[in-house]
Amino acid sequence: MSSETSPSPSASASPPPSANKSAEGRLTTRQLRPYQREIALAILNSVFGRKGLTFSVEIARQGGKNELSAQLELLLLTLYMAEPQNLIKCSPTFKPQTVISMTRLKDRLNEAGFDGIWRAEQGYILRLGNARAMFLSADESANVVGNTAHILLEVDESQDVSKDKYNKEFKPMGATTNVTTVHYGTTWDDTTLLEEVKQTNLELERKDGIKRHFRYDWQEIARHNPDYLAYVAAERERLGENHPLFLTQYRLQPIRGGGGFLSVQQRAQMCGEHHRKHAYQSGQTYIAGIDLAGEAEEAEDAYLRALKPRRDSTVVTIGELDFTACDEITKQPQVKIVEHYRWTGRKHAELYPQLVDILKNVWRCRRIAVDATGVGEPVSSFLRQALGSRVIPFTFTQRSKSELGFNLLAAINSGRLKMYRSDGSPEYQEFWLEMEKAKSQYRPNQTMSFYVDPSRGHDDFLMSLALTLEAANQYRPRGARGG
Repeated sequence: MSSETSPSPSASASPPPSANKSAEGRLTTRQLRPYQREIALAILNSVFGRKGLTFSVEIARQGGKNELSAQLELLLLTLYMAEPQNLIKCSPTFKPQTVISMTRLKDRLNEAGFDGIWRAEQGYILRLGNARAMFLSADESANVVGNTAHILLEVDESQDVSKDKYNKEFKPMGATTNVTTVHYGTTWDDTTLLEEVKQTNLELERKDGIKRHFRYDWQEIARHNPDYLAYVAAERERLGENHPLFLTQYRLQPIRGGGGFLSVQQRAQMCGEHHRKHAYQSGQTYIAGIDLAGEAEEAEDAYLRALKPRRDSTVVTIGELDFTACDEITKQPQVKIVEHYRWTGRKHAELYPQLVDILKNVWRCRRIAVDATGVGEPVSSFLRQALGSRVIPFTFTQRSKSELGFNLLAAINSGRLKMYRSDGSPEYQEFWLEMEKAKSQYRPNQTMSFYVDPSRGHDDFLMSLALTLEAANQYRPRGARGG
């Protein structure tokens, strides 16, 4: 986004007479909850007193931080509409985050009676009189240098904004105006911009007693909204109390780096009482997940395979859908792992006929999720030609793998995923070995990776399991047709 010529930085954001009293009255009449008003009044006190404080605001997901921000912007534009002043808000991306913020402010301006009075400029500026709200992207490639914040500087979803981008390009926007700054967001890990600002604020609070950090988890919000209580309770059941997303988005507890992917408790939850099966049983529904070995390893000769017996393998996991044990929240069936196939040192082309026979004739699988990344693309293409739309190609990217991992954790936490009981087989032993060794790594962009460290083994069974769950999630039973 190109930079915009700003009003003179020397123009101070001096509030109109009785602004504090007017602001408090307007906030009280708005539909802001007590915790939102507490934050707003602290921010306005800093703006009108030209204190230049920096605030950090953590509100549980869907708790109203965007509404709070829009109400503040509306009030400040109204109070400063006679002056050529800017307030600036940045978001990690222009679409959809910045656009959503602009749309919300437009709605609030119209509701306040300014329809036909406010103006949109250059695609990212909303003007009311002489005052302007500028909405900028904090994406690494965005060109924002040269803008000045006179009234307020807001950082939305601060946990997803680069520290370097903020410190080099956004923070200086308020240097000459001693601007008040607000960082909004939900926690993620202990390395984010939001967490850094939060820790600084907590330390300053201990020194001077001025509250700069505001934190309201889901329980605080639920006190004022019964519908929200019901919604979050359902999310807790669906994801589990300690699922990374529930932990960060609703409980507001940061993740500390990485660690084991599955806890002892989660592995225990996966233990089923059903026996391993070897073929389709009438009346049952089966799905499959396929993790493919890398072609580079498959090309090794027998001598090298003998030197490296524990190599990457192609693994097929067969799951049975139990519709009599549906999850109460998601209404999705329980997934029982009933069979494993593993091939080590076999080229993909050699496996084609066997894969088709197993999936089509032995199990009559309704959905098959197959790794279609890189060398897996020809395999998924072949299987789709042979088996039709029941084959779901899955391409691993940073985000898609993250979603796969989050979905896997949710299924385990809810008791929806069960492994067949011990049969003493190499497949059973390798499965649990990988579950025990699996690690997770959480990234600043609210994504995760799950894997087994190559120095400790492979993750073929782990990825095949995750793909099996993806196949289960993609399956929709046919509804009965009436005459």
